[in-house]
Amino acid sequence: MKNKITATIWIPLIAALAFAGGMWADYLVNRHEPMTDGQKKFNAILSTINSQYVDEIDTDSLIERTLPFLLNNLDPHSAYIPAKDLKGVNDDLEGSFSGVGVSFMIMNDTICIVEIISGGPAEKVGLKAGDRIVTIDKENVGGKGISNSDVFSKLRGPKGTKVSLGVKRANSKKLLKYDVTRGDIPVTSVDAAYILRDDIGYVKVNKFSRNTYNEFISALNKLRVGGANKYIIDLRGNGGGFMETAIMMANEFLPPYSTIVETRGRDENINSVVLSDGTGRFVDSEVVVLIDEFSASSSEILSGALQDNDRGLIIGRRSFGKGLVQQQLVMADSSALRLTVQRYYTPSGRSIQKDYKPGENQGYESEILDRYNHGEAYNADSVKFNKDKIFHTSTGRVVYGGGGIMPDIFVPNDTTGITSYYINVANAGLLQKFTYEYCDLNRDLLSMSKDVPELLKLLPNDDTLLYAFVSYAAKNGVPARWYYITQSRQLLLSQLKALIARDTLGVPAYYKVINDTDVNIMEAVEQLHNGNAAVPIRENGRIVSEADSVSRISAVMGVAFPRLNISGSLVV
Repeated sequence: MKNKITATIWIPLIAALAFAGGMWADYLVNRHEPMTDGQKKFNAILSTINSQYVDEIDTDSLIERTLPFLLNNLDPHSAYIPAKDLKGVNDDLEGSFSGVGVSFMIMNDTICIVEIISGGPAEKVGLKAGDRIVTIDKENVGGKGISNSDVFSKLRGPKGTKVSLGVKRANSKKLLKYDVTRGDIPVTSVDAAYILRDDIGYVKVNKFSRNTYNEFISALNKLRVGGANKYIIDLRGNGGGFMETAIMMANEFLPPYSTIVETRGRDENINSVVLSDGTGRFVDSEVVVLIDEFSASSSEILSGALQDNDRGLIIGRRSFGKGLVQQQLVMADSSALRLTVQRYYTPSGRSIQKDYKPGENQGYESEILDRYNHGEAYNADSVKFNKDKIFHTSTGRVVYGGGGIMPDIFVPNDTTGITSYYINVANAGLLQKFTYEYCDLNRDLLSMSKDVPELLKLLPNDDTLLYAFVSYAAKNGVPARWYYITQSRQLLLSQLKALIARDTLGVPAYYKVINDTDVNIMEAVEQLHNGNAAVPIRENGRIVSEADSVSRISAVMGVAFPRLNISGSLVV
């Protein structure tokens, strides 16, 4: 071990860890050291530009534009955040922001309200799902190429301030006007939590924010009351967030004195080993974690802690591979520096950070696409392990460092039903657009349903629903090709029903529908039923099983097929 580990931290001291991080930030910003030759050169160049450049130039603005390029030469995750962007960047992780309380999508250059946040300002004034916002503070925002960032800037704002909205509603010929007073809007991290079947609870976590642990433990407790004693934690697509949140979540499943994570950096004084404290309420529950190539950072900390302690079963595909820890340093002008100050290591001692070259981020960013092109998303044998980075779990199972976390059970990307027709309608966003308009036209009927089973009974038969969509797609530029439509039939119907459920009953309803045909969920349920999640077993240190869809890759034509926007909306 190159750096000495100088601190052992228990879960009750996580707050102290965060405080130490703040002290570290202050140390970085305020320490005074003699300038190096390079720093002197930089100052001399700026001074020369300021005094001799042909045109008068604002050197502060020049530095502002230069800083991102400077940090790009460190590692792929160190970044400079301008003051104007900092609040927006932090909002999703801080647990709440101030806005109007609607979930929206932009369709045909129109702001379409998908969901009204319960108890929020929009609900109080009478806005409804299906409404289309066409004016904001009397400014026309329809049909003008408005972007998501434009909507954020116009509808989010200080608590207590007002915004005037002009709304088009399907059952009203005239424009409806609403004055909305902005208020605190919670940012939720748990998209869905329900009894999947029998005694198995399912929890979908989309990020690791300030409030995620409280949401997560509340969801687990409710599931336990509902009869669950086995759990599936879905971290697919979860890009991470706060390390402390992942640590507290892992603690719930680990016996006392289990290593959760180690952090090591150049400053040995802030290196740490974090151990579980024995207060976990689900230490005896079987657990499966689902991951994919978009599961990163804190998702990998939680997955690695459970895998290396032989405490849960990891199912899916190799995770992203981000093993670097950033510290956010806020500057005097309210801009921020997110600087990589440490690497983290899983309990077996492995770093899962994938390779990168400082200043060459393009290859790093395209590495996920390379996995698809090399067939890794479809066949475990395409995964190349680094035999020089072999580690062992608590029971001696072989795991590998570098390049993410390899699941105990590999489930390939399910390409069943993926045809050129499906790719075309998915890329054009026609699945979401059709279901939004369908719900808008049938809202009175659909709103009579109280749950997913009731809703599905209200939908037309499969042939009618599919024909309606195909006709809609043809009118919007994707002609019917029945040979491919037939191949994609079940996939299309599953997505349409799930999206209708989302638009009618909310995001959790989407997962209750789509999970019924999800091969990763099926594998997880089978493993839990067979009792394999307590201590996962590998054969020869490798994978124990695969799903049946490995060979179905021809329809994807060698590239990743489009990932449907599951939540389908953003919140303001």
